[in-house]
Order: sequence, then structure tokens, then C-alpha cells
Amino acid sequence: MLIGELSRRVGVSERLLRYYERMELIRSERRTNGYREYDDETVETVRRIRALLAAGLPTRIIRQVLPCTHDAATLRPCPGVLPSLRDQLDVLDQRAADLETARSLLRRTIAATENSAGRDRTADAHVP
Repeated sequence: MLIGELSRRVGVSERLLRYYERMELIRSERRTNGYREYDDETVETVRRIRALLAAGLPTRIIRQVLPCTHDAATLRPCPGVLPSLRDQLDVLDQRAADLETARSLLRRTIAATENSAGRDRTADAHVP
């Protein structure tokens, strides 16, 4: 199938499919006219890539674990997969902690701003 058909079948842009190919996540054969041609298996591969991306994995780790995928959410035990997944979980945990710190700071900033605005309105009400 050509890239346009693959794009329609998986709901991913042609540009993104070309990116997946550059990242060596999918492969195509080139026709004599230079068009990319994908096999039917590529549809499922792209769906697996999308599921792994949704799980928070970057393409460099997806490239490593993709050969170990069984379906959209299951991995077979392959050398090096679990340490990579655990490392990525640590990265996501740190990001979550950083986001929680930022959320907390923003809440305090909003509260302080609201308090300040309330004091300003009260002061304005007493001006003759």
C-alpha cells in the first residue's frame, strides 16, 4: 500500500509516517517511481507505535522495544527492555513531581494575587 492509504488506515499523517521511517520504526520498499510502498503488517506496527507513544515512551526506546511487542499493550521479555522501561518510568515520575511543584507554585501565586486584588478593591472603596 502507498503512504496515503496507510495514513488513512491508521489515522496518522503522511509526514508522521515519514518521521517513523526516518526513526527506523517502520520500513518501506521503494517502487521504481520512488513511491514508498508498505506491507499490511505496517498498519499494526503503527498502531503499536502510537500505543507506546501514548504510554510516554520516546521513539528511541520504542525502536528498542518494538520488536518485543505482542500487541498494542504487551511486551515479550527481551534483553534490555525492562531496564529501559523502568528508566523511562523514573523520567516520567520526575516530570510528574516537577509539574506538581509548578502547579503548587501557580496556585500560591493565584491565591496571593486574588488576596492582593481584594485588598485593592477594599482600599478603593474607602477613597472619597
